[in-house]
Amino acid sequence: MENSSSSSFWWENSSSLVLRTLWSTPNVQVTEQAVVQEAGQYVGRVLSVPLQVFFSVLMVCVLLLALCGNAVVCVMVYHRAAMHSAINFLLANLAFADMLLTVTAVPFDLVTMVTAQWLFSATLCRASAMLLWLCMSVGVAMLLAISVDRFLIIVRRQDRLTLHRAKILIAASWILAFFLSFPLLLGYPSLQIPPSAPQCVLSYSPDSSYHGYVVLLALVSFFIPFAVIACSFAAILSSIRHNALRISCDSALSLSKPRPLHLSVDVGFKTRAFFTILLLFVLAFTSLAPLVVFSLCAAISSGVYNGAGFFQVSAWLLILSFLRPALNPLIYYCRIRKFRHACAHWVPSICKLRPPLPSQAQRRIRPSAVYACSEYHSSI
Repeated sequence: MENSSSSSFWWENSSSLVLRTLWSTPNVQVTEQAVVQEAGQYVGRVLSVPLQVFFSVLMVCVLLLALCGNAVVCVMVYHRAAMHSAINFLLANLAFADMLLTVTAVPFDLVTMVTAQWLFSATLCRASAMLLWLCMSVGVAMLLAISVDRFLIIVRRQDRLTLHRAKILIAASWILAFFLSFPLLLGYPSLQIPPSAPQCVLSYSPDSSYHGYVVLLALVSFFIPFAVIACSFAAILSSIRHNALRISCDSALSLSKPRPLHLSVDVGFKTRAFFTILLLFVLAFTSLAPLVVFSLCAAISSGVYNGAGFFQVSAWLLILSFLRPALNPLIYYCRIRKFRHACAHWVPSICKLRPPLPSQAQRRIRPSAVYACSEYHSSI
């Protein structure tokens, strides 16, 4: 009787494990080796208690900081007349995409890291994957638009970005990103449910059309925009160095000739604004590149996707990618003067943390007069 009961217990566990394997990865022949491999993968998905505590605390801090910081950016840009400029609208759209990414990804990933399984529906898994790529693509598109605008202003001496064109770029970025990521919501490419990673990711498949979609998604949403941004920044750095050398040579040759004041203000302000965008680019590339490359390798290579440490590596890379939405508002506050002034006037009226700045400390310059180029007149 004992042998029959133990054999029946083993048969029930084995049959349930086989059914879960068939449900997760269809069209794959289930063997005894596959069952053992899935059991080992489940053990690999269980994080240690110190890692669970560390990830939980870190993700809660990231969630609060990204949600509050990006919400403040959006509210101040859309409700303060002094912040109504093309660049600020692009930054506000970037902040909105980061806020949406944080709300739709971090809570589910936190639960999955702690429980080592996806406790939500299959539809929510596909929607979470679609929103992850959607928000990431929109954020990269905003950085691309801002970088090209800096290139045109500093290198070409042309200010082409207006409020109307900025709104068109924002709408076009959301539409293009939606069409790129919408197939994930429909179930193609297929996603493994429950996932082998904290976030619903692209599953491995030997299908060539599947590989083509994955490569196209990675190229359009990440690699091509970052290559264009890098080329733009290289040209901007070369132009800034050339202008600095030319100004120093001109001042050394003609010490008695007075220099116009508006030229130094224009060059200095454009340089500070460029280095702010450069800092955002470095942060975005550092945080997103490992996750995109790892996801691409996992979707193409079965060895990477079925590896024992796939869950833990994915957890670390997701944490790294979530640092960008949390740190972007801090960069805005530290690098953008208009943002600091808006915070000084807007935050006390809500939180009553400190009195507003005195009138002597308020900026008296008009926002439209910041860019005073010698050839063109531009505004930010």
